[in-house]
Amino acid sequence: MSALVLDGAAGSRAAHVVVVGAGVGGLTAAAVLASRGARVTVLERAARVGGKMRQVSVAGRSVDAGPTVLTMRHVFEAVFEAAGERLEDHVTLRASAVIARHAWPDGARLDLFADLERSVDAIGRLSGPVDAKGYRAFCDYTAKIHASVEGPFMRAQRPTLTSVLRDQGVRGIASLTRIDAMRTVWRSLGDFFRDPRLRQLFGRYATYCGSSPWLAPATLNVIAHVEREGVWTVDGGMYALSKSLAELAARKGATVRCEAPVREVTVRDGRARAVVLDSGEVIEADAVVVNADTAALSDGRFGAGAAKAWRREASEGRSLSAVTYCMAVKAEGFPLVRHNVFFSSDYEREFDDLFEREALPEEPTVYACAQDRDDTGSAPADGTDRILLIVNAPARGGRKPFTPSEIDACTQRTRTHLTRLGLTLDWSPERFVTTTPDHFEAMFPSTGGALYGPPSHGWRSPMYRAPARSNVPGIFLAGGSAHPGAGVPMVARSGLLAAESVLDSLASTAR
Repeated sequence: MSALVLDGAAGSRAAHVVVVGAGVGGLTAAAVLASRGARVTVLERAARVGGKMRQVSVAGRSVDAGPTVLTMRHVFEAVFEAAGERLEDHVTLRASAVIARHAWPDGARLDLFADLERSVDAIGRLSGPVDAKGYRAFCDYTAKIHASVEGPFMRAQRPTLTSVLRDQGVRGIASLTRIDAMRTVWRSLGDFFRDPRLRQLFGRYATYCGSSPWLAPATLNVIAHVEREGVWTVDGGMYALSKSLAELAARKGATVRCEAPVREVTVRDGRARAVVLDSGEVIEADAVVVNADTAALSDGRFGAGAAKAWRREASEGRSLSAVTYCMAVKAEGFPLVRHNVFFSSDYEREFDDLFEREALPEEPTVYACAQDRDDTGSAPADGTDRILLIVNAPARGGRKPFTPSEIDACTQRTRTHLTRLGLTLDWSPERFVTTTPDHFEAMFPSTGGALYGPPSHGWRSPMYRAPARSNVPGIFLAGGSAHPGAGVPMVARSGLLAAESVLDSLASTAR
C-alpha cells in the first residue's frame, strides 16, 4: 500500500496526523490512518489507553470499570479489516446466550435470551400470552427501525433530515415513519406491553445513550434489536479490546504516547497546523483528530482557534453520568449471570430525580456486571467475584459537586436495594472503589461527568451530533459526542468516519 504523501517544503513526505485521545474512537482512526500510509501520533493524557474503557484495581484484581456490553461485532471486524488484519486473530469473543437477568422488588425475575423463542417463552411465563405476542411484534418493529437507520444514518458522514429525504426520496419519507422518531420510547412501548415491568425493562435501553425513556425518541428502541442480534464477552475483559486497538495502530506504524496531555490545537491561517502539549512541546500536524467530548472544544480547552471547530450549545443539556462501584467480593443470595439489572419500584420518579431535580435517585435501578460469570452463572473457583455496579446519576460534576454525605447515602441506598432483591455483597471499604460524576469530570473535562455526550432527547437530537469533519479545516472529531453517537460500536464507527474524512481531506490537499 502506497503512503499518502504531501508536497512539503523539503520534498514529498508522509502526511502527519495527530490523534488527541486514545479512546476507542481515536485508536480506531489511528489504526486505519496508519494502515493507509499516514504518519500517526496518538497523544493520551491518562497513563493508559482506552478512555472510558478502563480498569480499576480492587483488592489486587483488575475490574473493568467502563463499558461492559459488546454488540455489533461486525463494526470491529470492519476496523481490523480496514487495517488489513482480522479481529479474530487478536481478540477472542464469546457469544452470550443470556442477554441479561432482570429482577424487580416484587420478587419477579426475567431472563432475556439471544434466542427469540426462549425470550418469548420467558415473557409469557412472567406476563402472559398477550405480552409474549407483543414481544414478537416489538421485535419486528425494532428490526424495521434498524433496517431504516443502518445505512442512511449510522454510516453517513453527517445525516440530516434534508439529506435523508434527498438521498432516499419517497423511501426516505417512509423510513422516517418506520423509525418512529416523533414519539418517545416510553409512549411507544405501550403499543406492545401491558405489564409495566416490561415497559420498564425495554425503556431502560434509552439509558444506553444516557437518556430518559420519557424524553428520548422511540427510534432508540433499535438498541433492543442490536442486543438481540448478539452480545459477546471479551476474553481478558472489555479493556482487552482497547489494548488490541492500540496494538493494531502500533503495528501499522502509529506512535502511541500516554501521559501526554494536549494544551492547544494550534490554528494558523484558518487551518489546524500543530498541537502543543502541557510540557510546551510542539508537534506539527497536517490533520488533527480530536477524540474528546465536543464540550471540551467549545469550552476552549484546546485553545481559542480550536473552539470554533464545533459549537456545543448549553441548551443541549447533558446525558447521564453514574456512580459506579468496582468490587472484588463474595456474592451471595442471587443467581448472578454476566449481566444483571435490579429495577426500582418507581421508574418515572427515578428519572424525575435524575433529569428534573438533578439528584441521585431515592431508589436506584442498579446494573451489575459479574465479570467472572457466564450463562451458567457459576461462581469463580475462589468464591470472589469481580463486579461492576452502575447507578445512573445526573452530570453535575465540577458544577455542583456531590457531597461525601450524598455519595454515602447513594451507597447505602444501593446496598439496601440489592439486599432487598436478594443480592448480598461484602461492602467492606477495602473491597470496593467508588467513582462519582466529579471523578468522571476530572477524567473527561467539560462533561460534568456525562458519559454519553449530549442526551438523545427530542426527535431531532440524533441528527445534531458533531460530524467527523469539523468547522475548522484540519480538525476532525471522533468519540461518543460525535456522530453516530454513544456506545462502543458507535464510537468505533465514529473513528472510521473520522479516518475516512481525514483521508479525503489529505488526498485533496495532496492533489
